[in-house]
Amino acid sequence: MTAAPAYSVVVPTIGRACLADCLRALAAATGHPPEEIVVVDDRLDPAGPLPLAAAGVLRERVRVLGTGGRGPAAARNTGWRTVHTPWTVFLDDDVQVLPDWSRRLADDLARAGRATGGIQGRLSVPLPAGRRPTDFERGTAGLEGAAWATADMAYRTVALAAAGGFDERFRRAFREDADLALRVLAAGWTLHRGVRTTRHPVRAAGPWVSVRAQRGNADDALMNRLHGRDWWARAQAPRGRLPLHALVTAAGLAAPVLALAGRRRAAALAGALWAAGTAEFALARILPGPRTPRETATMAATSVVIPPLAVGHRLTGRIRHRNAAPLRRVP
Repeated sequence: MTAAPAYSVVVPTIGRACLADCLRALAAATGHPPEEIVVVDDRLDPAGPLPLAAAGVLRERVRVLGTGGRGPAAARNTGWRTVHTPWTVFLDDDVQVLPDWSRRLADDLARAGRATGGIQGRLSVPLPAGRRPTDFERGTAGLEGAAWATADMAYRTVALAAAGGFDERFRRAFREDADLALRVLAAGWTLHRGVRTTRHPVRAAGPWVSVRAQRGNADDALMNRLHGRDWWARAQAPRGRLPLHALVTAAGLAAPVLALAGRRRAAALAGALWAAGTAEFALARILPGPRTPRETATMAATSVVIPPLAVGHRLTGRIRHRNAAPLRRVP
């Protein structure tokens, strides 16, 4: 096998404490260390230094750039565009590479063919023992099967340039990785899964995290404009429940309108449809979980507000991105 090519690591961060664990794990990985680690500080108003000492033996290889709160896509672009190595490896600041990660990354890079534009790392999400995972924990565990997630994704630097990097209209850590992967593929490169593994712990989250996540529906609208309505299959992404959310939302809006119009039977039917749809959604989230009083109450409350919010964000995204030009595919 040929010698593994050099690589740089780009880590966008908003200053979370987990960055120290990420850097510490990188320093502990042996075999084929990065030429440099580019930490991109995307805090809008940085308060205090980043925990760069955690990089240990790699501390002298760490560079810090600032992007002022422009989002993870812009942060990654700022990082990789300063890289001079053949490969750029993107890591999220809340992951921890395993001790053999750099050696296995070397295997991934050495085996890459000339047409290989990117190699995905395998993600491992540790779930709590002794109880069923919560809705948020199950969602995080879904990263184990996600395609081209930049939690650990190596790209050939010239492939990034050919694709134009990340689309900075994706302001959240959502869909920007799928969009880039589709554009790298459209540029004629191939993408593969590697043998290295990275640990992705479940971060702490409040009870309304699933509600805030509905903003991603606006990004799905942008994906539809850029890549067509079949992008889900090509990006190996789950479709989600938006059609059902739209039906439940429509029923919930129709019920009071019909009641005011004096159409009591139709209003009752619409109200029953809304109640049944909301209950089904809540049960689909409650039954696989720990079923504690707190989790049950959270799922019940958020299942009421998620459908209209999901629909609202999708409509907002369609309006906001109505002039986005579709990506030209390679024949």
